[in-house]
Amino acid sequence: MSAAAQSNPRLRRFAWLLAALTLFLICSGGMVTSKGVGLAVPDWPTTFGYNMFLFPVSQWVGGIFFEHTHRLIASTVGFLTVALAVWLWCAESRRWLRWTGVVALGAVILQGVLGGLRVTMLKDEIGIFHACLAQAFFALLILIALALSQTWRSAAMSSVRSSAAWIAIAATALIYLQLGLGATMRHQHRDLAILDFPAAYGKPIPNVSADALAAINQWREARAFSEVAAGEIRLQMTHRFVALLIAVAVITYWFSMRRRIEPAPSFVRTLSTWWVLLLALQITLGAWTIWSNKAADVATTHVAVGATMLAFGVAISAVMLRCRRIQEVIEQREAAPVVERVHA
Repeated sequence: MSAAAQSNPRLRRFAWLLAALTLFLICSGGMVTSKGVGLAVPDWPTTFGYNMFLFPVSQWVGGIFFEHTHRLIASTVGFLTVALAVWLWCAESRRWLRWTGVVALGAVILQGVLGGLRVTMLKDEIGIFHACLAQAFFALLILIALALSQTWRSAAMSSVRSSAAWIAIAATALIYLQLGLGATMRHQHRDLAILDFPAAYGKPIPNVSADALAAINQWREARAFSEVAAGEIRLQMTHRFVALLIAVAVITYWFSMRRRIEPAPSFVRTLSTWWVLLLALQITLGAWTIWSNKAADVATTHVAVGATMLAFGVAISAVMLRCRRIQEVIEQREAAPVVERVHA
């Protein structure tokens, strides 16, 4: 850890505060999408012709409240990200961390533009990209905050196996993919394609042939649900399959931490346990989201826990990779004298 970071705990706390506020922003965006009020404010960057920051509080009602407060939270995150990037550039000696701050600043600017284009162009594809970029930006902030922490330095004294590190990375990548699939499902702005769980229309894998799909839509129409296409059913089944892969990866990683002989960082061991607990909670919330037909509060909590699982994965993977890198450097230095003696 740099001397600047060690002597500046305020920068570290600021980074964690910004990460927490970004998680709140993701929850706010999830609520906007789940409630279908993304266009409650039809103009951008103004709000019904007002400067965004001067819009009368008396008019913060209904869907306008959720959309307008989302914009205000996003603006706050944007301003604070500017401050973080400048602060890192001035106070941090590690070049990669300074540039990570710059990348985070570019990401938040792009995120703001995408949010505006989603309103003005009425494209669901932009909304999906907007949601995915939000998660990537959150992951960047977690990495920055972690790199400023005492844990980052103390992890250098521990050893880990490459296999465990790659399991953590694979699980994290799957979680990010899953968040993208979930964003795609939420932006369809309709009832869920499959309304039962753990089965899917009474089967492990539903039949989506033309005749079966006609029967499914007849059943849905009788219960006032929207019509569904085969692609939408396949998307939700893919979401379930990826959830299964994530469960396998996270539990496998947890077992690998329990069986290890090497002194793995206690930080990583603790997070691995919380990762499993969050997995159980997330699966429960996923089932509840289906049973409630995407109730806004349940779906938003599902998004929040998913983002938290991503944060844990990023933290675990980053620490594991740092440990591996330091181990490799040490091994190379220890092997160098032996090579020199052999050649001599």
